[in-house]
Amino acid sequence: MINQKDLRPRDLGKKDEQLIQIDNLMPLLAPYDKEGMEPPLTQPKDAWKEKYCTSLDGYVGIDTLVRPKTQEEEDEFVRKFLAGLEKIFSDANNGMLQPLMLTFEYCAKCNTCSEACHTFQATNGNELYRPIFRSEVLRKMYKKYHTTGGKLLGSFVGADIDVNWETIARLGELAYRCNLCRRCAQTCPLGLDNSFMAKEIRKIFSQEMGIAPTPIHEKGTVNQLRTGSSTGITKAAFMDTIEFLEEDIEEKTGRKIKFPIDKKGADILLLHNAGEFMAWPENPAAFAILFEAAGLDWTLSSDMMGYDNVNYGIWYDDAQAKKIALQQMKTAKDLGVKRIVIGECGHAHKASAVTSDRMTSADNRVPVESCLPLLWEMVRTGRLKFDPSKNNFPVTMHDPCNVVRQMGIVQPQRQVIKQICPQFREMTPHGVDNYCCGGGSGFAIMNSLNFGEFRNKVSARMKFNQILGAFQDTIENPDIPKYVCAPCSNCKGTIRDILEYYHLTAKFNVHYGGLVELMVNALVDMDKPFFEFLED
Repeated sequence: MINQKDLRPRDLGKKDEQLIQIDNLMPLLAPYDKEGMEPPLTQPKDAWKEKYCTSLDGYVGIDTLVRPKTQEEEDEFVRKFLAGLEKIFSDANNGMLQPLMLTFEYCAKCNTCSEACHTFQATNGNELYRPIFRSEVLRKMYKKYHTTGGKLLGSFVGADIDVNWETIARLGELAYRCNLCRRCAQTCPLGLDNSFMAKEIRKIFSQEMGIAPTPIHEKGTVNQLRTGSSTGITKAAFMDTIEFLEEDIEEKTGRKIKFPIDKKGADILLLHNAGEFMAWPENPAAFAILFEAAGLDWTLSSDMMGYDNVNYGIWYDDAQAKKIALQQMKTAKDLGVKRIVIGECGHAHKASAVTSDRMTSADNRVPVESCLPLLWEMVRTGRLKFDPSKNNFPVTMHDPCNVVRQMGIVQPQRQVIKQICPQFREMTPHGVDNYCCGGGSGFAIMNSLNFGEFRNKVSARMKFNQILGAFQDTIENPDIPKYVCAPCSNCKGTIRDILEYYHLTAKFNVHYGGLVELMVNALVDMDKPFFEFLED
């Protein structure tokens, strides 16, 4: 095993059983600074070592990346990767050739990005997770094996790296150790984006080699294209869920609300992450309560591609992403709505409001916006009346990367929460400087083999420490309920897993949820708490 400080790109081609061992993680804040409070690290099962690429750091992110049985299979694996490596430098790269080339050519190796990376910091500066490490591996491979006759990068000849199955497989795994949160890009003095390089590696594996993690491809994208939802929920099941929510709202609040479905010409088509209907039905219920109370003209869609705003393709496969983006936009066009409002899902904000601009023509687009400015408008204009004392418990806010850093939506959610939560406290840092929850770019649902441990202990470590830090004055008092507001479905999933993994809810009464739930809980005319943890 190589000392983490001595690790170099060329080491990815070595036949070591495992390059590094994650054994020097960043210390956590109290009370998890005490021995025995944190679950120990585990080792990969021996059977996995024979089948998968566990030789990077012991974890398996790509459960479809299996070791070749013959030299012919290995040669074909290498050939396909190199063919894909050439393709990403073509003009057909969705208009992203310029930023790719800038990052590829002009990195000054100043390592400013390393200080910004939550994974690098969580592992106490492990060289393997330095943002420029995977980019440098890619550069060296391209320098050695490019076949363009010097048309692109003529000076790049020869490189100290072996291009074999081990190198490429480890590079593929390494691309799934990055949350693509783009905090590194934000801090780079040259404006370069190493997370973009990681995404391009993923794209080569998927589009050229047919290799992608099962949870985000087969169970995510393929499932969504087949059934309408990444969760597998069908139209019939969706309609049953809506009926259940209507009954549940009436039972709990006394309000008779009929969800508008497929309303032609409505002002707003509200798109939720379908995971909310299954895991957190209180979130779409809260949206319905608020929208009806504010008198908005809105609708949901029951179209096969109209009730789930997820688009996992944006993290690994442009072709898959485009299929979903086009069908989602067609649903809105067919309904004749004036705008699409994205619910509390950061990935959907990026997919529908940012990425789909390059995938749909102007004639086929419907304006897309975030729910957060709309929620603040409802509060600011007095369309809703609140009693902040109903939320008189410690509350902190997690900033979803794709809402805050990607789109610059920073203040609306803060203005809302400051109005309705007297004990609000910020995480440090916050806003555009926030740390990823650790579940970004698909990690939140990647639980195959032992990858869940990497997320909980490594990629989510900085976020867990931020939660501990925000509640340091009350964290060890289980009599005081504490709430982490995360207006993003994937972020909620990761924070849920963190709280369960560290037993934070059971031991210290820490809860999580979205923003709209806090808003409903604070409504003046709500007769009883919207949160179960506040009920007697």
